[in-house]
Amino acid sequence: MSHRLTFDATRSALESGATTVERVTGDFLDAIKEGKRLNAFLSVFQDQSREQARAVDRKLAAGKGGPLAGMVIAVKDVLCVKGERTTCGSKMLEDFVSLYDATAVARLRAADAVLIGKTNMDEFAMGSSTENSAFGPVRNPVDETKVPGGSSGGSCVAVAAGMAHAALGTDTGGSIRQPAAFCGVVGLKPTYGRVSRYGLVALSSSFDQIGPFANSVRDVARVLQVIAGQDDRDSTSAAVGVPAYEAALTKDVRGKRIGLPVEAFGEGLAPDIRRAINGCVDLLRAGGALISDVRLPHSPYNISAYYILMTAEASSNLARYDGARYGHRSEEARDLASMYTRSRSEGFGPETKRRIMLGTYVLSAGYYDAYYRKAQRVRRLIQNDFFEAFRNVDCLLMPTTPTTAFGSGEKIDDPLAMYLSDIYTVSANLAGIPAISVPCGADGQGLPIGVQVLGPQFGEPAILEVADYLEQAS
Repeated sequence: MSHRLTFDATRSALESGATTVERVTGDFLDAIKEGKRLNAFLSVFQDQSREQARAVDRKLAAGKGGPLAGMVIAVKDVLCVKGERTTCGSKMLEDFVSLYDATAVARLRAADAVLIGKTNMDEFAMGSSTENSAFGPVRNPVDETKVPGGSSGGSCVAVAAGMAHAALGTDTGGSIRQPAAFCGVVGLKPTYGRVSRYGLVALSSSFDQIGPFANSVRDVARVLQVIAGQDDRDSTSAAVGVPAYEAALTKDVRGKRIGLPVEAFGEGLAPDIRRAINGCVDLLRAGGALISDVRLPHSPYNISAYYILMTAEASSNLARYDGARYGHRSEEARDLASMYTRSRSEGFGPETKRRIMLGTYVLSAGYYDAYYRKAQRVRRLIQNDFFEAFRNVDCLLMPTTPTTAFGSGEKIDDPLAMYLSDIYTVSANLAGIPAISVPCGADGQGLPIGVQVLGPQFGEPAILEVADYLEQAS
């Protein structure tokens, strides 16, 4: 199985009769088995995926295949798949089996994509390295001594290691884009409300967004085309029409106005990444794009505002896991109080407990106004910075991460250092805007570098166009 297999290559082989969906699926299943040491998957749909592949083959033979017929896709284990476990990488939900499909999953099925398995992740999507899973860390296939990024590390590795054409992840503060940069694939966080969150186990309800990983911008656009759109079962999904994303990939950036946020190129940015981003700027300028500096003056407050608001929402969302209704219940409980305490203490890992406690603190009486309310006001200022910037430019270009992939265990005991790895990604979630990470070279160690393109709300066509140009030009 090719490390960089795209759906174009598979579709050509299917159309020529050189292969079948069942054979392609079997090859991916073999790749998952061979790459088991990477720990990318928590469950693999061996029989179900083969059965689904045979059904798609029959549809293709009858000329009735859907838009993703033959595409093999992995799903982050925070999204519900009917009849399958949805653990969220936590002992709290180790035995939970979903009774229904998430809307995004149902739409993939309807488009004839083949679902191959559920991927590993930081517990309840809390992490930037996929080292916080209750079922063991995920390894970066480029260098197995490095982290793959998080929290959607399993989904990213599934694509980077040739175990699927594409994968669904979720992005709360960079959990798609940061792993994409660390592993050298394409990762898209759509506009908040662009993709239904129905069937997604919530971490932070005003930040979470489902998006795709793939080995090409075109494949990302294809998946987005299928999963995007309003859903009556999700009140936060937007009633906005879905444009033809693949048609936006014109490979022409002539006249495109692209802004470089000054604040994203200061201290802390690795020299190799700075050089790679400057190379992207040169490519865009050579293609006729109009490059200018822009300012996002409230950027210094991104991390503080994000980690106050996200932990507050996480504390609220995870309160339901108490051992009484569903989820892990301690066998050592002797009364109601000890059941709550022991069940949550045993079911949650250290990082999840840390964020629950932080969130409970900032929501508590006497601290709500000083932290949570103030962070909400700062969030509006950050959003306004982007609104103002997009008056003058079509897209923004900036690094995805301040460094390339760091070593396994390097930051696990230093939460602040770990949180700062999200410094360039959280702002898109605070503002609710779309952002995509595209590979743009490697550092001196051969580790991938990602460049990030951000656009205004529902501006996915513009960022896909610029990202595709960079992918083709480089």
